[in-house]
Amino acid sequence: MNAIEVALELRQDDLFLSLLTLQGPYEWGWRMHPMWGWGWGIGMTAMMLLFWGVVILAGVAGVRWFIGQSKPPRADSAMEILRERFASGEIDKDEFETKKRELS
Repeated sequence: MNAIEVALELRQDDLFLSLLTLQGPYEWGWRMHPMWGWGWGIGMTAMMLLFWGVVILAGVAGVRWFIGQSKPPRADSAMEILRERFASGEIDKDEFETKKRELS
């Protein structure tokens, strides 16, 4: 086989593949790359957006968890008020015990 026959054979293969896929033979130019049709391009874009969405959500959740760890646990505010009132003498022991049972 000489060079002309090889070139013609390659052209025939290219033509056969273009007819098989219903598109013209791809030539580099100012057109969109053929993988950016309804196939790889959209799928890869969706996967990239999903990946970065998960990374951002994990970062936000991690920061919120870290900030939540530094807060002291909330004390029972009603019981604190009751103890302060008993300590200051506003209520007596019987009333303190009664209210303490009601809060528990």
